[in-house]
Amino acid sequence: MTTRAHIITAIAGVVTTLFILRLVGRQQLRSKYALLWLATAVLVLPLAVRPQLLVTVSDWFGVSYAPTTFLLFAIGFLLVIVIHLSRELSQVETHLRSVAEDLALLRAGVEAEARE
Repeated sequence: MTTRAHIITAIAGVVTTLFILRLVGRQQLRSKYALLWLATAVLVLPLAVRPQLLVTVSDWFGVSYAPTTFLLFAIGFLLVIVIHLSRELSQVETHLRSVAEDLALLRAGVEAEARE
């Protein structure tokens, strides 16, 4: 990787980090997700600064082409994120259904009292 690519990668990392912090500051991103993305950036940063680390990790796993290792980990990470968000969405839907049912019961009670 060239020096120019290292600089572009570092700038992209800093911009992304600032963007995440801005979203948290505006309360558009919950802190637990911000921590997740910031931790990911901290884990990827050494690979951007020292690409030889990826080659070493690839050798540990027996992969001959280092970018394949990175893509494999990226796909695995995104799969875990999608499963986690699907789980959270299911919980929100269950809670929303419960709240809607409670509201319907309250409205029915208010309407019944209004008719009396």
